[in-house]
Amino acid sequence: MVADDDHAVRERLAALEAEVKADADAQRARKQAAMDKLRAQQQDQVELRRRQAELHGTQKRLPATRHRKDEPDDGDDHDDDGVGSDLGGALELAHRANRVKNELQKPPKQGDKSWVKSGLASALLGPVGWLYAGSWREAVPAAVAYLALGTLALKILPLLLLWPVFMIGLPLSGLAGVVYALQYNKKGSRQRLFGKDPAKQLKSGRREV
Repeated sequence: MVADDDHAVRERLAALEAEVKADADAQRARKQAAMDKLRAQQQDQVELRRRQAELHGTQKRLPATRHRKDEPDDGDDHDDDGVGSDLGGALELAHRANRVKNELQKPPKQGDKSWVKSGLASALLGPVGWLYAGSWREAVPAAVAYLALGTLALKILPLLLLWPVFMIGLPLSGLAGVVYALQYNKKGSRQRLFGKDPAKQLKSGRREV
């Protein structure tokens, strides 16, 4: 009987020890899971702060885009396109101006037309001055039309009303006379101006009277 009682007690002790050990293991597992979850949350917070700092630094580096009040902000960067096109146009204009400047600074050769004379004659006489260096196909009809219309206008309208027209038209005519002379010196013959790009005419080698 004593041996049976001892055996039963040992079994109970073993079962109790196993239960205590299982409970301790379960508590240890729950504690470890809680620690792992806490570490993951801390890592997420650190990562979130890092991304916010990077985003804040990127926004500081980006230039501020200004939108006009009458244009909706649809998320597209229209200003960058406008600035690019304006810059390209400015560079092209500067390139053309530099090319014209080089043409004006070239020493005159034998047979060249004086762009100074051509410009002054065209500015004072209108299209009649184009006859000095311009294309006959353009200068002759323009000169005839200018003289005819000018004579008719002077008979009908007072000079005071025609003065603003002369103030605008004659300088433009003088500029055309300069371009005519430059084209003549470039190609060695009279070149057309209207209906074609003068810059392309200065580059091309075609001769056209």
